[in-house]
Amino acid sequence: MGKNDDFIALGCDHAAYEMKELVKEWLSLHKYNVQDFGCNSAESVDYPDIIHPLAAAVDNGSYKRAIILCGSGIGVSIVANKYPNVRAALCCDVERAKLSRMHNDANILALAGRFLNKETVFEMLEVFLNTNFEGGRHQRRVEKIRIAD
Repeated sequence: MGKNDDFIALGCDHAAYEMKELVKEWLSLHKYNVQDFGCNSAESVDYPDIIHPLAAAVDNGSYKRAIILCGSGIGVSIVANKYPNVRAALCCDVERAKLSRMHNDANILALAGRFLNKETVFEMLEVFLNTNFEGGRHQRRVEKIRIAD
């Protein structure tokens, strides 16, 4: 798996399974290659079991971008942000999805499957996947996010 922008990692827990399936369909319709890390039904799962492998794949550069979902988006974003090269942004609207890319160079979009409608999610995907990092003063700040080795 290369670092191609067209490859998107995708993962969720049971609470966001239905929304993940809509996201997967949207991504496919927009010509993205999706690697679905699960889950694969609405049957209860533990979100760390899905998000750790996904975040590790972003951390090691196998994927440049990912979309993760759970009921609130909180749990999945906490897990993903354990990895040093991951900047997962829990976004609840289009403007924050845009700013997460422009100012924070977020590489994972975390979404709340229970609180967002599909139209808003689709708008957020469009903005997140097509907004560039501004760099400049924001680059310095992003570099300070990592814990010193």
